[in-house]
Amino acid sequence: MWSGSWKQKQLEESLNKAYSDGIREALDQFNKYNFVITDPFLMDHPIVYASEGFLKMTGYSREEVLGRNSRFLQGPDTDRRSVLEIREAIRREKSCQVSILNYKKDGTSFCNFFHLAPVFSKDEGRVIHFIGVQTPIQKCSRLCTSTDVENDTRKQHEPSASANINANASNHLIYFGSCRRELCRDFSGDLGHIRLHNSFTEDDQKGRVLKHACEAKESDKQKALAAISCVMSELAHFSKYTGKSVSDTRCDSADRVRVSPICSSSLTIALNRIQQSFVLVDPHLPDMPIVHASNSFLQLTGYSRDEVLGNNCRILQGQDTNQEDISKIRQSIEAEQPCTVRILNYRKDGNPFWNLLHTAPVRNASGKVAFYVGVQLDVTGMEYNHSDTGMTSQMKQLGAVGAVRVAVRSLLGAGSSR
Repeated sequence: MWSGSWKQKQLEESLNKAYSDGIREALDQFNKYNFVITDPFLMDHPIVYASEGFLKMTGYSREEVLGRNSRFLQGPDTDRRSVLEIREAIRREKSCQVSILNYKKDGTSFCNFFHLAPVFSKDEGRVIHFIGVQTPIQKCSRLCTSTDVENDTRKQHEPSASANINANASNHLIYFGSCRRELCRDFSGDLGHIRLHNSFTEDDQKGRVLKHACEAKESDKQKALAAISCVMSELAHFSKYTGKSVSDTRCDSADRVRVSPICSSSLTIALNRIQQSFVLVDPHLPDMPIVHASNSFLQLTGYSRDEVLGNNCRILQGQDTNQEDISKIRQSIEAEQPCTVRILNYRKDGNPFWNLLHTAPVRNASGKVAFYVGVQLDVTGMEYNHSDTGMTSQMKQLGAVGAVRVAVRSLLGAGSSR
């Protein structure tokens, strides 16, 4: 787990290194907009910036928001389909707009038109942040039969059987005025039968439950787009000070260095859940560079992510590193076999530490080696098989390797060029 100071440092560096120290003050001018900025490369995809408008809208303080995943806005009546739509957009690194029921700190719900937009590094072509704009919209209450609710719930668990029902329902649901009257399907009878309900009619309210629907107006959508445009423009401007230009679209320039598909946000988020010191290297790129480094690795070695990505693992070697251990690692890579060595490595500040290093190939769904994972364990002053938790060192490392393999196979798939 991160210490408080380490986590705070990571949150600050997330923006400072990409846009310079002045970015927060520049973003503060957009206090009329409700938005957050999140970092998919930090553990649990946390919020690294929250606007004053967002804090006032939700009732949370900045300290209660920064470092947390945005899921704390969800509640018992939040539509899971809307949540899945947002997750899919993050996985595909695409923009999305959804109307979703969220909750304030005091527990009251509000309808939110949520606009998500990725921020791409022009040089690397990968997503480095996401902008999330929240626009409160009018909540529409509608009356439906309890059978409707039961079928809605059942449809969420039976996607294949409900595909046609969803399509038909969307065609026959009509709102009148401020959601006072609507055509609701009576699922207890013929699927083709519809009846007109008036929410003012007392008899029609019997046996029905109140549901909520969130529908954004065109003005709400334009307001969200304006917020995205303003924030993106400011990020692009300040990114020039650090030499790391950003854009709202992916740049696939042929002359930029390819960092490999590991930059996929969904895979990065999955890997960040593995709370162990490890790196992933790409054997298909020149000099086998590091393409992913866990937060625990950065904390162990003292390096920043920018100092690690793109470099070979030899940055950890020093004058007293045993060359026989290095040769053993190289031979195992050539044979596509796992390897465990106790090797003397060095932190960024020059201090040595004994590293129980376990390396292993990581194959994609087609069985080809996509990456190599190196799991580090600081065993300075420890016995080789020392365990402080009842689990042997080898078991800890094998568990981390297994988690990495699952993430790569499920999210990278066989379609990779590996």
